[in-house]
Order: sequence, then structure tokens, then C-alpha cells
Amino acid sequence: MHSSAVFLIEFGAIILGLGLLGRIAGRLKFSPIPLYLLAGLAFGEGGLLPLGASEEFVAIGAEIGVILLLLMLGLEYTATDLVTNLRTQYPAGLVDAALNALPGAAMALLLGWGPVAAVVLAGVTWISSSGVIAKVLGDLGRLGNRETPVVLSILVLEDLAMAVYLPIVTALLAGVGLAAGSVTLAIALGVAGLVLFLAVRYGRLISRFVSSDDPEKLLLVVLGLTLLVAGVAQQLQVSAAVGAFLVGIALSGEVAEGAHHLLSPLRDLFAAVFFVFFGLHTDPASIPPVLLPALALAVVTAGTKIATGYWAARRAGISARGRWRAGGTLVARGEFSIVIAGLAVTAGIEPSLGPLATAYVLILVVLGPLTARYTEPLATRLTALRRRRSPAAGTSAGASAEAGAPEAHGGGPQEERLDPVGEGAAGGR
Repeated sequence: MHSSAVFLIEFGAIILGLGLLGRIAGRLKFSPIPLYLLAGLAFGEGGLLPLGASEEFVAIGAEIGVILLLLMLGLEYTATDLVTNLRTQYPAGLVDAALNALPGAAMALLLGWGPVAAVVLAGVTWISSSGVIAKVLGDLGRLGNRETPVVLSILVLEDLAMAVYLPIVTALLAGVGLAAGSVTLAIALGVAGLVLFLAVRYGRLISRFVSSDDPEKLLLVVLGLTLLVAGVAQQLQVSAAVGAFLVGIALSGEVAEGAHHLLSPLRDLFAAVFFVFFGLHTDPASIPPVLLPALALAVVTAGTKIATGYWAARRAGISARGRWRAGGTLVARGEFSIVIAGLAVTAGIEPSLGPLATAYVLILVVLGPLTARYTEPLATRLTALRRRRSPAAGTSAGASAEAGAPEAHGGGPQEERLDPVGEGAAGGR
């Protein structure tokens, strides 16, 4: 009875604390993720007041949080949207992977962590935070901007890449051989391809089977199906998160909308628990030694993400200002970087990887909303200053700007705003 009471007190305090931290983040208008991580650091190993009774339950809640994050992500897209994005935007996805995964891999090798840790840290630095970026786009009123579909396409391609990347990481962390790892990857690709095929061909039938006018029944069926598929996927050495993502893709229409509405509060709850759980298993004393590499990595990969967004928006014919906005918006890292690092921490491959990932995410999840807001005006001012310092170049540049005034300014409704199609796509993220 005493242990039960302690568990209720601890877990109740965790949930209450998360709610208060979320309120603080909302008033300050930034993502609550860094506050959740800091809370975990404060009450975990080496923290101010380590928790004990509720740790096992928090661990299970954290796993459910990852599954719900990927499920909700899958619900945002139809299989047709994913196939279309893959066909038209894959060059941007390749540039994104090359520019942002390589710095992480290089840092791990420079630190002497070995090839497996290099693959893990490459994923940490590669994947942007869909949740943080979606919130920033809404807060800044950019859901209808012309560059927003470009940003969303890159995020979609990263999510698709996760379906391939996570099984590879899972196999590497498990220490399986090349043959077994190839089988795992083949299974993951086969399942992903099969689900996409079924979703395109028979998505309506699947949604009709799951559909229910009773919210309670719909919640139970979707949640139960997701956990079941995630468990089977994990049993097959494929990431449970990938299984949940594929379930989300298979559902569409009113079922996806209803499930999204019902599961959003659960997602928010368990996702917050996940971030706390990651912080609980990171000793605050282990962060200062890796703070300098984390800061260097954050600066480099913030620049590479801006370059990625700029290049992709330029390829799509977006104006200069829109290109800078697209690049600045992509900087934030968050939930998926922690998910990837969490796999490595659980496997115990490199003790310093978890602290470095925590510091890295803390830096960029705070910096991301700032770069989204200020990259474009800062770039505009620097360009204007450069033109003033070189009068000859400024004269020719001024003439060029006057000739192409609508694109250079980018403020007109036809240039920078997109009608309901773009807004709807952005709202989905």
C-alpha cells in the first residue's frame, strides 16, 4: 500500500509539473520540449531528487509516447501524398540527408565513438522536429506561404526515410551480422511497400473497417491496432515506431481526422512523459564535458539546414525572402532526434551519446523558433548593407531588383501566399 501511494504521488507530481511547464512555455511562446528535458535531468540520475517508484511505469509510458508520435505523424498524410512527394521532391531529400547527416557522423568519428555511434548521431542531426516546426509555422502565420509546402515536403521525406533508417539502426544496435541486418531491412522495406500499396488501393476499405460513430470504440480500435502492429513490428526486429507510422498512413479520410482528434491529448501526455524519461536517464554531470561538441554541432547543422531549405525553395521557384524563411524554419530538432538517441542509450553503445544529444536538442529546440523568425530579416539587412558598401555593385543590383521587384520583395499575395491547398497541407503538420 505504501509503495502504491508513493507511486501515485510521484507520477501525479510528474504530470502536474509537466502541465505547469507547458503553461510556462506557452506564455513564453516556445516549445515545451527543452523544459521537459530539463525536468527529467532534475529528477533523474544525479539530479536534485531522483525518482524511484514510478520509473518503470514512466518507461512504459515513454515507449507508448514514441508510438503515438509516429502514429499521429502517419495520420497527417495519405499514401498518395507520400508517393507524390517522393517522386517530385526526392532531390531535396537527398540534399537534406547529405548536408545534415554527415556532420553528425563526422563528429562521432572525431570523438572516437565508432561507426555504429556515427550512424546514430547522423540521424540525430539529420531529422528536423515536425512538431516544433508545425507550431512555429502556425505562430508566425506562415501556413499559407509559398515556401511552406517546400518545408513540409522535406519533413515528409525525412519521415519516409525514418521507415528505412530505424530498422537499420535497430539492427546495428542489436549487434546482428550483415546477413541478419539485410533481412531486417528487407522486411522493413517490404512491409512499408506493402502498406503503401494497400493504403493506395484499399485505403477506403481499411478506414471503413476501423470506422465507428462512437468515439470510444474508434479510440479503442485505432489505439489497439496501433499497439498490436507496433509490437509485431518490434518482434520482427523492425522498429515499433515504424509500425505505428505505417498504421497512420493506412488510415485516411474521416477516420484519420476522428482518430487525430481523439488521440491528440494522449499523444501530448505520453510524448511529454517520453522527454522526461530521456532526461531521467541522463546524468546532468555528464553534459558539461560534451557541451562544446554539442554547441559546435548545433552551429554547423543549423547552417546546413538553412542551406537545405534555401536550396529546396530556390528549386521550387520561391523568392529570395521565402528561401531564407524556409531555411530558418527547418533548424529545430526535437522529438525524433531524442527517439534515435534513446535507442542508442538503451543499447548502451556510448555513454556520452545521450548527454550530447540532450544538449544538442536543447540548443536547437530553443534556437529553431528564433531562426525561423529572424533568418529572413537578418539576411535582408546584410544584403542591403553589402550593397551600400559597394556602390557600383549596388547600382546594378538596384536596377536588377527594380526589374524583378515582385520576387525580390515577396510581399504580394500572389508571391508569398498560397491559397487553401498550401494552408491545408501545412495545417496537417
